[in-house]
Amino acid sequence: MCTVTYLPISGGFVLTHNRDEAPSRSQHGLVRSDSLIFPRDTKAGGAWIATANDGRTACLLNGAFVKHRHEPPYRRSRGLVLLDFFDWPEPRDFFEKYNLEGIEPFTFLFFQTEKVVQLRWDGAHRHLAELPPDQPHFWCSATLYPPDMQARREQVFRDWLEKNKSLSSRSLPAAILNLHLTGSVGDPENDYVMNRDGRVRTVSVTQVVCRKSGTRMRYFDLLAKRKAV
Repeated sequence: MCTVTYLPISGGFVLTHNRDEAPSRSQHGLVRSDSLIFPRDTKAGGAWIATANDGRTACLLNGAFVKHRHEPPYRRSRGLVLLDFFDWPEPRDFFEKYNLEGIEPFTFLFFQTEKVVQLRWDGAHRHLAELPPDQPHFWCSATLYPPDMQARREQVFRDWLEKNKSLSSRSLPAAILNLHLTGSVGDPENDYVMNRDGRVRTVSVTQVVCRKSGTRMRYFDLLAKRKAV
């Protein structure tokens, strides 16, 4: 997994996340705690995206830069690492001090108004970068998409941006959601909603819209064709 886009809007952002996974691990709704909302992984109990009441949002993609060798057992699920993040008062401390030994490689993305942070863990070293919060961004999983396919898929996003640059902040969430459902490189195994013989497919789309008035998460179960808000 997965495909992620970030769009800045006035006073916030729109984050949209396609999850590519074995259908047996598909979540059918959202979990709400006192401070967090997230879809829970049915196998390991973690999450691939979560948002807090104050708008802090994080998501996770499998792999760092290139496809790695899967060598279990791992000390802790990456989805649980994502939930652990919200127990740390200071994001910077988590990025620099959280024990990543024995964790499978991943790309961790953190979003807050006027802040985008990317942490890549390659299994040996952490690579931390702050990205421009006023620019759109695109990511897809290194474990499913080799660099040339990542570039092709990102170009679909860049072409969409060029065609939709006049859209209002109010219209953007629905428009980018439609791209996540229809974006195509002409190959069903690599389209935004992908399917590789049913073994791995896009099982859900989750969208977080953060505005000055508050933060909202919407979850679309593509297998059951249901929406949770």
